[in-house]
Amino acid sequence: MNRDARVGETFTTGFRRAGFAEWNRFAAVNDEFVPIHMDDAEGRAAGYPGAIGMGRLQWSYVHNLLRDWLAGDGRIVSVALRFTGPQLKDVEFAPFGRVTAIRGEEADLDVWIEDAEGATLASGTATVTLPGRG
Repeated sequence: MNRDARVGETFTTGFRRAGFAEWNRFAAVNDEFVPIHMDDAEGRAAGYPGAIGMGRLQWSYVHNLLRDWLAGDGRIVSVALRFTGPQLKDVEFAPFGRVTAIRGEEADLDVWIEDAEGATLASGTATVTLPGRG
């Protein structure tokens, strides 16, 4: 990345799919076996089209995006994320980031997750350090 970071730069780790297999692995390490994440009928009973992905898993995709972009040279200072739509089973989605400001060794970013149709599933902001930029 990042000593060459510039305002307006947009980046992603690319589209992926997640479903019961990925959700179960995440639930196992986080003790998050919540019925709306494990069963389509439970998801529908909660008002969704089926089971939905965990918010904390989406959060981790944003953290992975930032860590990949920093490429071991910097750190995540803060992340704020608001969930705006459910991540549905086996639907393609991707995390994105865009540099909105650079202040010395810190950068502010917009971050979001969207599905392959362009619907936003989560959006927020992040601040990261960019060592050597000061």
